Amino acid sequence: MAKQVQPSLESFLQAGDTPQPRPDEVAKTFKRRSVNIDLQKSIQLLDDAVSPSVNRPVRTPRSGYRHVNYTPNRLDSRFNTSVKDVFVFTPAKTKEGDELRTQNISPVLPILTTTQNMEFTTGIDMTEDLTQSNLTFLADGDPGLKASSGLYEDFMSAMKRCPAPHQVMDLLSCYEMSCSELVTKLKKLQKGVTRNQPKLKRTVTTLGLLRGELETWQLVKSLYKDRLETEAKDDDMNSNDEGLLTKVWSLSEQNITSHLYEKDRLVRQSQLVIDWLEMCAAENLDTWAENVKMFVDQPVSWENSLHHLQKMKQGLRATTERPTISEMDPDAPHRQRKPLDDLDKEDERLLLKCLFWCLRAGQLDKAQELCHICGQPWRAASLEGWRLLHDPNYYSYSSAGDGKQSSVEGNAYRDVWKSVCWRMASETELDKYERALYAALSGNLESLLPVCVSWMDFLWAYYKVMVDIKVEQEIRLHRHVTRTLDSMPPEFWDKMLEPQEIFKEIGASVDEAVRQESEHWYHLIQKFVILGDVPALINVMHSWLQNRKDYLPQHLLRLMVHIVLFLKSIGHVSKEDLCEAIIEAYVADLIKSKRKSLVAHYVATLRAPAQVQWYASFLEGVEETEERQQCLVWAEEEGLDVAAITKAVVERVRDRETTALPPENSLAPDVTVTAEDRAKIDAIDWLVFDESHRSEAMKQANAIMRAFIAVKKHLAARQAFEKLPTDSIDVIYRQWHLQTGTGELPVEDSNAIREYMCMKAYLDAVESFNDWFSLYHQGRPAKPSVGSEGVASFTDRVALEHKMKQYQMEMERWRHSLRQQTRVTKDRIYNVLLFADGGWLVDAEEETDMDEVRQRQMSQLRKLHLPALCLNLHNVLHSSEMYADAVQIADVIASEHHQLYQDFDTESLQHLLGQISRSSRCLLDENKDPLGYEVV
Repeated sequence: MAKQVQPSLESFLQAGDTPQPRPDEVAKTFKRRSVNIDLQKSIQLLDDAVSPSVNRPVRTPRSGYRHVNYTPNRLDSRFNTSVKDVFVFTPAKTKEGDELRTQNISPVLPILTTTQNMEFTTGIDMTEDLTQSNLTFLADGDPGLKASSGLYEDFMSAMKRCPAPHQVMDLLSCYEMSCSELVTKLKKLQKGVTRNQPKLKRTVTTLGLLRGELETWQLVKSLYKDRLETEAKDDDMNSNDEGLLTKVWSLSEQNITSHLYEKDRLVRQSQLVIDWLEMCAAENLDTWAENVKMFVDQPVSWENSLHHLQKMKQGLRATTERPTISEMDPDAPHRQRKPLDDLDKEDERLLLKCLFWCLRAGQLDKAQELCHICGQPWRAASLEGWRLLHDPNYYSYSSAGDGKQSSVEGNAYRDVWKSVCWRMASETELDKYERALYAALSGNLESLLPVCVSWMDFLWAYYKVMVDIKVEQEIRLHRHVTRTLDSMPPEFWDKMLEPQEIFKEIGASVDEAVRQESEHWYHLIQKFVILGDVPALINVMHSWLQNRKDYLPQHLLRLMVHIVLFLKSIGHVSKEDLCEAIIEAYVADLIKSKRKSLVAHYVATLRAPAQVQWYASFLEGVEETEERQQCLVWAEEEGLDVAAITKAVVERVRDRETTALPPENSLAPDVTVTAEDRAKIDAIDWLVFDESHRSEAMKQANAIMRAFIAVKKHLAARQAFEKLPTDSIDVIYRQWHLQTGTGELPVEDSNAIREYMCMKAYLDAVESFNDWFSLYHQGRPAKPSVGSEGVASFTDRVALEHKMKQYQMEMERWRHSLRQQTRVTKDRIYNVLLFADGGWLVDAEEETDMDEVRQRQMSQLRKLHLPALCLNLHNVLHSSEMYADAVQIADVIASEHHQLYQDFDTESLQHLLGQISRSSRCLLDENKDPLGYEVV
């Protein structure tokens, strides 16, 4: 809240003479009572200091873990940047081991940022504007979705660049860098538009998800780098542990602590967790610290209280009736039981809060710097006592070779300092942030938790206390001292919690918001990563798919999949079936969102049967020819079984149910090809792209044609037949010869070619019959008609005679065409009825593994179409007055060589014989015997 200084200024002006400030020590009171001061502007600046910030930059922190200094390290020089530099910083590739910092979030909507958790922000003006392209980008659609669309390709590219197991750390760095760059981009987009725009709401949501993902990758990278590097070393370290515990070695607290980190995996990785939590918090710190210096910096501490004392010393009336401290030493407020000036109290509270969050962010040196700037060097000194004792003179000579001794590092009486800090943290009269500041340095969890407002704050507090206790225990166990160390209170040792107990206590926190955050997606993933509980991690991610599959954000699903793939690459994965389900869910999402270029890569991570089914399912929705070819290229690049996949695609398409019913006349023209039919026909294209798949293409085309002919869709069957290139038989022989060196095809390929020829014969017969039917019924010339009154004039009679001659000529041409078409139709139908080597749709050779479904279909097609072909052949011959040929059909059916009668049922056979008998009567009318022979 802004500070109201106007009443103090008025009362101060009424006091008469005003003491002149010293040139080098201009108190804040004098600054604020300047005649030219813009009071409203000052209030606005104060409001801005506590207003929510829009963005925080992404920065590159130190690499590695800080195990020697288990409390916060000195501030890296890279953090000494101006506010402007912070906000225009663009992350670049860091050196190996470097990590990127980002904001702390609670990654489930509504998203709670660390800015909200820490209760401090700034309204400082952003110095980087959006470019014109970005403005256009914002106008086109949701900026968050568009900006993050390329992240999926980035992750796949990273996996392709780092496929080997020894490149897993590089892979995690790529993931981290991709997320960091996108977070930076979204921050720029966010600050370029107003917050009440509907588009920005989804952008903020996306930004929160990506922050959580970035932090998760940073944690995974940090912990698993240590786990993979030290798995084989821990046993050797433990076996040689006793040899290092020498008397000289135990004189250094740094040596003891370093050895603890080297031998104890739990302590070392717990420190990595602390470093990660501090890294996440550090991102929000710099700008607010600058504002603290803007409003709190002063040459001396508590300048307003000092000013009151100076006025009282000069005999002037105080500006407040309430008594304040009469001495200016740091302990005066507590010793005298008197308050500071209200402005000083507010400044003190703001400073203490900033100091605590500097410590929370692992930047103790920044906190000490602020103490000096704000006129409290004594407090900076009080924060220095945590440093571990180390005398380098015991272990090495001066590097300069001059015989001079090196300076002793750390605090020889750290135990005393820590005991004092514990008591200060337990002092209820102190500000809660001051208590928390010293509680974090002394391991006082009870005083540290009240200022923690988020899940990550609580986790930091518990882990920091746990590591502090373990380090203190190790030092007191091994340090060689000549005096008795000051003991810590019993409550200090009671908080020796294991990681499982820590998460259990956080999950049962009295703070409802923290309990809810404990169940957030990203925090659950981070929890199990910290615990190293891979089975539980897989279980919880799989449970999200079952319970809220349709509501999981795409970015969360992508994170889940890549965590699973990372664990598989290092051999730490378990519950293979659940992992497969997670990957399959991501593949389904890629297919749904039409990210076609990514599908093949992630399908390749599945088991072989699932690869075929999922990629076939994906290809079903690809319709354009060029896209189909490209999808097959991607599949080949990823090592997928293209032959099995394309076969599965065609089978899936042709197995779709159809509601079409066959027409009554089996050979009637069928000019309707539905969309379902077209999809089945076009599916053959999948097997035509590669000549090595031509054999399978023919088999699938035969199956599709069988289905069409069964429902008498002859036009669709013809189109399916034409999908196969005309050289398909030659290609099949050539491909087989290239593979085996012999020209003798396997039985199944030989039977497929025979069936293909049967289909061609049948379709040719159908087309020929349709042509004859059209010519007979529609091509017959119409006879000229004579009116009811006859021919009235000579001219009309001449015209009629001319028409009759023309009609007779056309009639003769029609009869000639009909005779030719009849002969062609007769020959083509007989090609079907008398098909060589066993008959139409009868395999010449018996296969070892016979396809019973195919055999049943071909048998049914023979029973359905051969009787119909015989009947239609009789109609053609009888209508063309070729009665003898029509009667001969009976001989063909009765022949034991062809045994066509086996495909007739009683009813169809009786009907055909009845038609043949009609032709026999016509022969008798022509003075021939019933079989068509001349009567002698």
